[in-house]
Amino acid sequence: MARYTGPKTRIARKFGEAIFGADKSFEKRKYAPGQHGNNRRRKQSEYGVMLAEKQKAKYTYGVLENQFRNMFDKASRDSGITGVNLLQMLESRLDNVAFRLGLAPTRAAARQLVNHKHITVDGKVLNIPSYQVKPGQIVAVRERSKSLEVIADSLAGFNHAKYPWIEWDEQAKAGKFLHKPEREDIPENIKEQLIVELYSK
Repeated sequence: MARYTGPKTRIARKFGEAIFGADKSFEKRKYAPGQHGNNRRRKQSEYGVMLAEKQKAKYTYGVLENQFRNMFDKASRDSGITGVNLLQMLESRLDNVAFRLGLAPTRAAARQLVNHKHITVDGKVLNIPSYQVKPGQIVAVRERSKSLEVIADSLAGFNHAKYPWIEWDEQAKAGKFLHKPEREDIPENIKEQLIVELYSK
């Protein structure tokens, strides 16, 4: 499946945040990227603000347009607040859960672990990054992959307590997805209501 492979720091600077995960090369500046970044920028329209918020969410979670739209449609049909439903679905993706468990430093790296069959769900190998993890399911590192240096480095000193919706078992290198996260527990700086308004136009 196609993925964004362009300059990530440029995109992160566009939104003023390290949206691709902890990146030491990201440097927040007072102007936009590009040779004309220092020029005074025109005020963004209301539509432009909503579009930018949707783009930020897509880049943050590594989801393509059609996939994002389908998730929104499903979120709007579910009971509850549409914007919160959407974020909960994004957080429930297998690649994101692997990232939240500290198995990889970024979501892109977590997606690669899933694609290369290093991750299991309830003991079964799954290589579908978009798989929706359900409450009660166990996401773990495959037995033969537990010695991988990239996983060990990522887990070193990782604080699992900051995500109350997952429970980590250090010895088993496995995490239990307890429940969908509450909105206040999701640390991403995304104004989901703007995305709802954009799709409602």
